[in-house]
Amino acid sequence: MSPISIPDLYAHFQQCRRVSTDSRQPQDQTLFVALNGPSFRGADFAPQALAQGARVAVVDDAALAATDPARYAYVPDTLLALQELAHYHRQQLSMPVVAVTGSNGKTTTKELLSAVLSRRYRVQYTRGNLNNHIGVPLTLLSIDPQQHDMAVVEMGANHQGEIDSYCRYAEPTHGLITNIGKAHLEGFGGAEGVAKGKGELFRYLAETGGTAFVNTQDARLPALGQLVPARVTYPSPGDTYPAELLTAAPQVAMRLFDGTPVEATITGAYNFVNLAAAAAVGAHFGVPSADIAAALAAYDPKNNRSQLVRTELNELILDAYNANPSSMAAAIASLAARPGEAARKVAILADMFELGDESAAEHHALGDLLARQEFGLVLLIGTEMQRAQRPGFRHFATKAQAAHWLHEHPLEGRLILVKGSRGMGLETLVGEL
Repeated sequence: MSPISIPDLYAHFQQCRRVSTDSRQPQDQTLFVALNGPSFRGADFAPQALAQGARVAVVDDAALAATDPARYAYVPDTLLALQELAHYHRQQLSMPVVAVTGSNGKTTTKELLSAVLSRRYRVQYTRGNLNNHIGVPLTLLSIDPQQHDMAVVEMGANHQGEIDSYCRYAEPTHGLITNIGKAHLEGFGGAEGVAKGKGELFRYLAETGGTAFVNTQDARLPALGQLVPARVTYPSPGDTYPAELLTAAPQVAMRLFDGTPVEATITGAYNFVNLAAAAAVGAHFGVPSADIAAALAAYDPKNNRSQLVRTELNELILDAYNANPSSMAAAIASLAARPGEAARKVAILADMFELGDESAAEHHALGDLLARQEFGLVLLIGTEMQRAQRPGFRHFATKAQAAHWLHEHPLEGRLILVKGSRGMGLETLVGEL
């Protein structure tokens, strides 16, 4: 059986309501793409998807496709077909596409600038954390030119060449790199590799005549931004769109480029730059400053990223979605800068993943950083965090052990930072706090 062409597959896509890659989800008139996983064969789930209401199933099994050519579309590689279909769809769209990447803060920034742009435009944007080789094409395929004026696409990466590959089929017209930090050091091959990998977005924009939004407060980004003739700078004095941080705690208060005040609901000086980025993008696209300020003030994180959570006993800074040396240092500095006695402050920190050969040194350095603070209590969780142990700290090999200790030693009247890599799942400790 011959593979279906991408234009013919696109004709099927246009007859469907949406694209699905998970047979466990509702399949009402979907185009089901049967992706393979490390321990399963996607085509095995295609009949189930069709039975549940999918209109067409894309499979890499020619024999299966031959059993019902009207309902199956055969391709040699379903993932590649998904990406090529997304690229074909992108080529039919004339709207701006803003790509967002960076070591830290990209999801928060994506949501902030989507909120700002939505004050004037109909915006489609990456939902949740669908920012990888599957999520990026799914986001592109969710763009409807009849319902959307522009799109914001988040791009995550853990190795060099990944951002460039996304750009080739997403074809962003604008791009923003939040920062260059110590994240995914294992895959990128160290800090220089991170800069090179994230910089692929700006190199693509330089090649295609796109526009770059450049954070001038990051040490590496101004030089990378010089590659792009069409660039918009923020938030330093003298930039295209400067901004002024007034206070970072308990929430960020700032002034926009024209003096408009913003009272945000998120905390931490590190979020000032994320807010300023959204303001710069909004201003570039003609969103009035009053609308920008209103959108930033209304943003309320609900995704374990810089969330301010009040329990019956304590105030939490829940930042448990991810962690790396750069974001850990920023969160610790933010906790230290918060009003109140140091003895009232607690840091509950868990392992940082994907640091490769740098893991031991980075966790040890984190211990040194913590030792210079005067927090009332430091709890460390995980095998790697053993390297951050210092006199006066408490270390637990597992989250369960930490939960048991917290249950036996309840904290009250404390300001508590909760932060660790996604795989540590620290948000489950909230019930003990």
